[in-house]
Amino acid sequence: MNFLGIDIGTTSLKAASFNDKLEQLTQATVDYTLEASGVYAEFPAEKYWDITKEGIQKATEGLEIEALSIDTQCETLILTDEDGNPVRKAIVWVDNRADEEAKIIEEHFGRKKVYEITGQPEITATWPASKLLWVKRNEPEVWAKTKKIFLLEDYILYKMTGKFVTEKTLQSSTIYFDINNGIWWKEMLDFIGVETSMLPELYDSGIKIGEYEGMTVVTGAMDQVAGGIGAGIIKQGIISEMTGTTMVLFVPVDNIPPYVENSIIPCHYNYDGKYSLVLWTSVAGMAFKWFKNNFCEDYEDFNALTAIAEKIEPGSNGLTMLPHLCGSTMPKYNPEAKGAFYGITLEHTRAHFARAIMEAISCMLKANLDYINVDANEIRLMGGGAKSSLWNQIKADMTGKTLTTLKNKETACLGSAILAGVGCGYFKSVEEACSMIETDKVFKPSGVDYSKVYENYNNLDNLLNRTL
Repeated sequence: MNFLGIDIGTTSLKAASFNDKLEQLTQATVDYTLEASGVYAEFPAEKYWDITKEGIQKATEGLEIEALSIDTQCETLILTDEDGNPVRKAIVWVDNRADEEAKIIEEHFGRKKVYEITGQPEITATWPASKLLWVKRNEPEVWAKTKKIFLLEDYILYKMTGKFVTEKTLQSSTIYFDINNGIWWKEMLDFIGVETSMLPELYDSGIKIGEYEGMTVVTGAMDQVAGGIGAGIIKQGIISEMTGTTMVLFVPVDNIPPYVENSIIPCHYNYDGKYSLVLWTSVAGMAFKWFKNNFCEDYEDFNALTAIAEKIEPGSNGLTMLPHLCGSTMPKYNPEAKGAFYGITLEHTRAHFARAIMEAISCMLKANLDYINVDANEIRLMGGGAKSSLWNQIKADMTGKTLTTLKNKETACLGSAILAGVGCGYFKSVEEACSMIETDKVFKPSGVDYSKVYENYNNLDNLLNRTL
């Protein structure tokens, strides 16, 4: 029996099929380009459906698929008429046009109340509540036609099955979803002028809702939750860390942490009715890529750059780097923060700079672990950074934690495929399926002392990363 997982990202769709032993059979990628200008980011809603069909066709050719499930980003908004026909282009999650509306919502409700009901510690322009209020205030002719409000996963499920449904993890950052009770927050809906009839019916993840071309269609999860399932992050004590362009930490928790005024850690609804904390940084692997592309063009690939960094002693001979090339987010929010190298001497080479970057990102990981203050026995690694044994070992030594890589790298597609298997009744539970997820390499602390490196990093960060 085979299952299909579909991961719709910001600029590409991935679809992968797996057998009932969770062995990957096929993979397809469909790239696309947003229509972006300034704070605006849009995409024709119908094209999301076109690329989904293309991805399904490529990934299932010659295979019989029992069930499929989809994960997407949370905040991409699609407005339609009563029949599901879009009345404007989709407003993509990265769109920041609704800054004024976010301030209006914050002034009315306050951050504390919004967090205690929705788990979101900030009211931002990207949240769907802000976007909806923007449409209502700035496009009244569009708002008058709007009868159904979709997020991206909802829209694809509707196109497949005709069912106007959603799942709860996806709605976590709308700020009109009550994550305590798993229901719509009517007070927020009344404030922005949305009737509950305009919203889909709420389902849990992993629930069968219909069929598409002979395949059972199952509710999925937001991308980070799906990735967590695909990495086997299903209980406290095990968390995931992804070093790709940015760094993302995914942390399952049983309860919503109490409100802390200066905390910006969001709490999301998880697939199991519990919760998850998601932390991210502005830059991670992007810093390494920036250095290679601009200063090491003669190096064939990242492996070559890592090889020279490996010859440098821990601490990079006193060279300290701040990786804030696009501002900083967590644990210190400062969009005006800048990157820096400090301690440069005539002894430093490109190899020292390369290693200093890897150590800086590892310091940032430890800073976020200290910030979140959750006990983690094991960190499962994802993203391109997980391919580097040197980087993985630096992180293990820096944090004092056991780090583990995974044999399957497409964790979001795998997580969605697992939900598909649960929804069609093949797997009894997500936990049963996750018992088959295979880890790969294990990195334990080797005894290298990075305390001085971490101290230097924090001293430099405290000096330079502050709002003037």
